[in-house]
Amino acid sequence: MSLSPAARSLVVIPARMASTRLPGKPLADIAGAPMIVQVWRRATEAAVGPVLVACCEQEVFDAVVAAGGQAVMTDVDLPSGSDRVWQAIQRFDPQGDYQVIINVQGDLPTLEPHLITAALAPLAEPSVDIATLVAEITDPEERTNPNVVKAVTGLSAQGGADHGRALYFTRATAPTGDGPLWHHIGLYAYRRSALERFVSLPPSPLEQREKLEQLRALENGMRIDCARVDTVPLGVDTPADLEKARRLLSRT
Repeated sequence: MSLSPAARSLVVIPARMASTRLPGKPLADIAGAPMIVQVWRRATEAAVGPVLVACCEQEVFDAVVAAGGQAVMTDVDLPSGSDRVWQAIQRFDPQGDYQVIINVQGDLPTLEPHLITAALAPLAEPSVDIATLVAEITDPEERTNPNVVKAVTGLSAQGGADHGRALYFTRATAPTGDGPLWHHIGLYAYRRSALERFVSLPPSPLEQREKLEQLRALENGMRIDCARVDTVPLGVDTPADLEKARRLLSRT
């Protein structure tokens, strides 16, 4: 089962220079190109639709355009990446030609392109509003690490369905008992109407408590499904992450 051919997809990569732990990271050099350009390249390789960088600094815009990409300037004071994505869509595609929006974080320079494709699969089910990715946790330390967000879903570790409904997301170790725990990967595919609704909603109590934006959708009755994948992409949040990304991409 696949999405209707009429449901055209647009990849949007939100980026801003004001990172708390690694300021200026969109322009950090990785294997001879700014990180945001490396992310744009990975997203382009997925070949699921046009790739757009949503940024609020002229230097990021210029770097993307110089590499042959498309970028849209957004307001600097937007509260979240989701809001940046939505504003960029409105400015780039006001007529609504693209009905599926894939939000790829701007700090995933080693992202495997097939993960973007995998995120689209749950949207084949008409009742799914938002799709995202999970990978089984295999490192025991990750099970209790609050920086590793867990998706509570009924997926089995082996066999069975390739995707399942998300019941909750948490920084705690959950669910309890025997069985797999799922590492949530913050890459989302939205129906355009779902993203429009999501950004119109106020922050929810559980979202504010767990510091997890996706709980706003669940608290307001929206359906999120998780596609199971085998790898967790490297997110560049620290200087050590940046050096690791440089090593990985210098080999390719």
